[in-house]
Parts: sequence; C-alpha cells; structure tokens
Amino acid sequence: MGASGETGDRAQFTEYIQKNVALYQFRNGIPLTTAAAANFTRGELATALRKTQKHLCESIANCAKTDSLVAVALPDTGFPYTRDRDEPMNPYMVNIILAGYDKETGPSLYFIDYIASLHKVDKAAFGYGSYFALSMMDRHYRHDMTVEEAIALVDKCIMEIRSRLVVAPPNFLIKIVDKDGAREYAWRESIKDTPVSAA
Repeated sequence: MGASGETGDRAQFTEYIQKNVALYQFRNGIPLTTAAAANFTRGELATALRKTQKHLCESIANCAKTDSLVAVALPDTGFPYTRDRDEPMNPYMVNIILAGYDKETGPSLYFIDYIASLHKVDKAAFGYGSYFALSMMDRHYRHDMTVEEAIALVDKCIMEIRSRLVVAPPNFLIKIVDKDGAREYAWRESIKDTPVSAA
C-alpha cells in the first residue's frame, strides 16, 4: 500500500486498514484477496466521507440538537461549535495505491482516491509528480515487461520528476510486489543521510 495525503489522515487510515485486514485473516483463517482489500478500503473511505454531524451528535452527551444545526460545547473551552447537522464529518484526505498478488488472479493494482472512487489499473501514480510519471508510463509501459524493463521505466519516471518538478523529493524507494510477496528492491538517493556529530 502506498498512500499520500494529510500526514495524520494518511498515518491513521493506512494503519487502520492494515490492522483490519490482518484481523480479518486472524478471525477467519484466510487472507483477503487484493480485490477484497481494495473494496474494504474504498468502503471505509466512503463511510468516513458520508458520515455527518448527526452521527457525531448521537454519541456526545453535551450536544444540543436542532432541526438543522449541531452545537457541541468544546471540552477545553466550553465554547459552542455549531455546524450543519448534515455536513460531512472527518473525511480522510488520503489517496491510495494498493498492489497485491493472488494465486488465482495474479498481480493487481488498485487506485483509490480521497472521494472513495476505486479503479483497477495497470499503472498508477499520485501527487504533483504523477503528471510527469504517468506520461512516461503511458509512452513506455507494456503488459509483458520484465522486471528489469519495469525498473528501467521507474528510473525514467524518477529522472523526469527530478528534472521537472521544482519540489521533487530527493530519495525514492522502489518496491516490488509479486508472487513472492512485497519487498524493497532499491533506493534511488540523491541526498545521503549524514551522521550528526556529537557536540
């Protein structure tokens, strides 16, 4: 799973998904397929997106209900916080790329965006660098690529991002997901970590 978005949302939501997928396997003795994990993830994003203040108000004791507004006394200040009862509450601002390998179906890749749309894709990228990476993938991607050819394409995407994106990240981690599982393949670093000297 690769994710982008607000730091808190990204960390909390991806951990929530990982723990619930592991819990499903623990309870049922079989793992979720990649498609099932992608659909579960999409469902959780959709639920959070559509949850309203009305749902929150039903679980808070100091909540004043009216026909159209929710007023909650904030615990630290006692200051009333008023919002429309049907206004969405706490959607996760997270985009996800989910990759997996199933014995029956082989490899699969899913793109899930922050408004809970799910697409099975052959190639994916998100963020500002995606404009450059996706154009490289559109031109050079083939279904029958070897691992070496795929790594060469990833290197082209990295070079395109580094040369064209003003705020390009300095380091990239390449991972492979196949029948042997998910593993780190290589780092592409332009800035090495330097040890901090003891003063």
